[in-house]
Amino acid sequence: MQDLTAESDTSTPPLAGARAPDFFIVGHSKCGTTALTRMVSRHPQVHIPVKEPGYFAPELRSRVRRPRSRRRTDSLEGYLSLFASAQPGQRVGEGTPSYLRSPSAAERIALLRPDARIVAIFREPVAFLRSLHLQLVHNYTETEKDFRRAIELEPQRRAGRRIPRLSQVPAALLYSDAVRYVEQLRRFEEAFGREQMLVLIYDDLRADNEATVREVWRFLGVEDSYAVEIAELEPLRPLRSLYLYQLWRVARTLGRDIPALGTAGRALRRPLPARVEDALGAGWRRLVFTEAGAGDEELARELRRRFEPEVRALGEYLERDLLTLWGYEGL
Repeated sequence: MQDLTAESDTSTPPLAGARAPDFFIVGHSKCGTTALTRMVSRHPQVHIPVKEPGYFAPELRSRVRRPRSRRRTDSLEGYLSLFASAQPGQRVGEGTPSYLRSPSAAERIALLRPDARIVAIFREPVAFLRSLHLQLVHNYTETEKDFRRAIELEPQRRAGRRIPRLSQVPAALLYSDAVRYVEQLRRFEEAFGREQMLVLIYDDLRADNEATVREVWRFLGVEDSYAVEIAELEPLRPLRSLYLYQLWRVARTLGRDIPALGTAGRALRRPLPARVEDALGAGWRRLVFTEAGAGDEELARELRRRFEPEVRALGEYLERDLLTLWGYEGL
């Protein structure tokens, strides 16, 4: 048994009268988790008050220290307070992608809510890792913009070398660790049992948002006849200039979080006239972003051969032909 008192203490019962989540939407970033969480939360019988609190995976939180006003997940009391506004009869939940990757999150969650329901979602490994790499570049966790080179750096990074100095979550740079789909599912199965798990495929969410959301609602035990408000799954664009992108992010963050900036901070927060904002936004996007290319097909083939056993194993676990769905036949 791991020491669950470090960082996030889930070894004690919830505080009297506090609401703990009834369900958790897990797995992985760039697999539609955010859009799915948003659509599921629009049901009147569902309450998901916060995005990615990450309480049960402290080892995968950002190393960047958050402002004091946003540190509520540093304690069990603070974490449970996030759900205090839930109404009687609502299903309370949260969605944190890092829980699926974490070696201890399933056990931690089970200590607090052994009856919780788990919703996991998976994506074809190459498309997933490409998109994840781009997200990590956007977040400044990754500074290597070339996807192939980032993959090749993994052995050095596993040994603690070539990690960007300001990387927020260095463990995320071990890309292949994310594609251990069956191992990740087994951890949750051991903690909760298969009957408390719903495993989804990203392709199904893209093909039919409405049907997937209704499937989740039925799994959660809420009425599934409500209208589904669609949330778009918007792809990220590659960065032309990482430095300009980070400069804009830092400026917006400082303007929001540091009252001491006074006039400068208020200026950053003040809305601009719509036409000015549109013009500036278009110019900024041209400077910062570039168009997505076709990708390195040779690398894609190499990665498909590498991850074929994992795709086969996941297909067997789910009793579904993922080799055909994801184009892994005949490799």
